[in-house]
Amino acid sequence: MARVYVSIGSNIERERNIASGLDALALAFGELTLSSVFESEAVGFDGDHFYNLVAGFDTGLAVGELSRVLKEIEDRNGRCRQGPKFSARTLDIDILTYDDLRGKVDGVDLPRAEILKNAFVLRPLAEIAPEETHPKAGRTYAELWQAYDKQQQRLWPVDFVWQGKVISKAVK
Repeated sequence: MARVYVSIGSNIERERNIASGLDALALAFGELTLSSVFESEAVGFDGDHFYNLVAGFDTGLAVGELSRVLKEIEDRNGRCRQGPKFSARTLDIDILTYDDLRGKVDGVDLPRAEILKNAFVLRPLAEIAPEETHPKAGRTYAELWQAYDKQQQRLWPVDFVWQGKVISKAVK
């Protein structure tokens, strides 16, 4: 079994699509380790704010098969694949890490570059896997988040409940 971390984001019907995506992930992979849910401004285009979080789970699927399953979950949640790369999303699920694999595996770049670039990926990953080491950077996610320029991208935790459980609370 491989330990996988995925980023999950939505800026269209955010609560419904994130919950639906989590339901599908739990059905496919069992127990999920979930970060808080964070709201952030759209990156790369002018659009509504996103909700983002990171989920961890174990899988016996190969990287390519996992990628296919995640795309199917996105598609079942109304993901439109036409249009520009940076655009509104009903649901976006990206493989961040797959154990400590590095390089292009089954067409997927590992670890995903966005880990080091985007606060909405790094902060939730550091929250649920603080002592795990980035396969290329050689530093823990907690260390990487500590060193991250937090003025670069703003994000904040939001109230979010999934399957009757409080996943995150807004900071008042």
